[in-house]
Amino acid sequence: MRAALSAADAGACLARGLPDLRRAITAARRWHLVAAGKAAWPMADACLASAPSRPARGMVVAPAGRAGDTGGLEGFAGGHPVPTAASLAAGHRALELAAGTSDDDVLVVLLSGGASALLEAPADGVTLADLQAATTQLLRAGADIAALNAVRKHLSRVKGGRLAEAAGGAVIALAISDVVGDDPAVIASGPTVADPSTFADALDVIARFGGARAYPRAVVDALEQGRDGLRPESPKAGSAALARTITRVVGAGLDAIGGARRQAEARGYRVHVHATPVTGEARVAAADLGARIGAHASAGGMKTCLLSGGETTVTVTGTGTGGRNQELALALAPALASLPREAVVASVGTDGIDGPTSAAGALVDTTTAARARAAGLGDPAPYLTDNNSFAYFTALGDLVVTGPTGTNVGDIQVAVIAGDDHP
Repeated sequence: MRAALSAADAGACLARGLPDLRRAITAARRWHLVAAGKAAWPMADACLASAPSRPARGMVVAPAGRAGDTGGLEGFAGGHPVPTAASLAAGHRALELAAGTSDDDVLVVLLSGGASALLEAPADGVTLADLQAATTQLLRAGADIAALNAVRKHLSRVKGGRLAEAAGGAVIALAISDVVGDDPAVIASGPTVADPSTFADALDVIARFGGARAYPRAVVDALEQGRDGLRPESPKAGSAALARTITRVVGAGLDAIGGARRQAEARGYRVHVHATPVTGEARVAAADLGARIGAHASAGGMKTCLLSGGETTVTVTGTGTGGRNQELALALAPALASLPREAVVASVGTDGIDGPTSAAGALVDTTTAARARAAGLGDPAPYLTDNNSFAYFTALGDLVVTGPTGTNVGDIQVAVIAGDDHP
């Protein structure tokens, strides 16, 4: 896991886009900087260290850390996964910076996971409380990131290409992806790229995840007005407003998996990388991973490492505390207990944050179920039903706690299975 995180370091990812940045900055009269996301500060630091000049103006918004004027950059500590007043202050400031660029300026935008909540400017008639309620409802109902962002884009003046649309000059954006498929239109809700979703799509999401009555009236009204042509749609492919915008993905989950693979091979493991992203309900994904681990454990042979990545969801029905990685790990416990050889699995969010907890994820192995019984925890099923994986792994001491990592390329699962020569 440490090797995976190192390979997805924000500075290393940003380095891939530095030649493009330098050319754009050198050709411009002035340049301006907007950095948003969980990796915003490391990306901004790496950019400033290599840029040929200082930005005329700049701002950074991240979940925590530096705030105020820091080295000439305005810092904001926004909210995640639900936007806060600071998120709105950052969004309004980003729009001001974009609107203040002239035709011969360039706006540099650095994006990473979490920016959808951290950088926000509500559409007319929509309040912060409305956004918070809508976001919370979608998250609790198990909406995936594409569905969530379809709604957020159409309640915002910064998402879905609108930040680039507001710029007077050229825009170059570099993004570290935390989404399955690495689609720039999904990363950070695509503030610099054309938006393929529509107001009608957003209303369909509302209908699927709770229905209109589960959302603030202002949210539903805004989406219906947009569907009926009373509000402007987000910029689409071919929009003249985005003609001078370049967006490039410079880091993704495959970077983390590649780092883990190199480390595993160096330690003598036979490595298998699961080609299909791990998505859907966490406990369903756990069943698939458990079956793959079981097949390798039964086949025998040399020690094996299975790697996968993606982003699952959890439909919350209980009152407990946990996160998607902890829930996936907990759902694996019964399957691992019945294996013919030892195995251990870690499922971790590369940002160091798993749900509303202090953990990045959890470890589970072939002894987890037995140790839980010995500790008086009993069967994991009630903890799954109550979405209370955090309490379960806290009692066992099997949480993975990293703190914020300064990067975000989604989740990664590492499973290691003992070989025939293991004593």
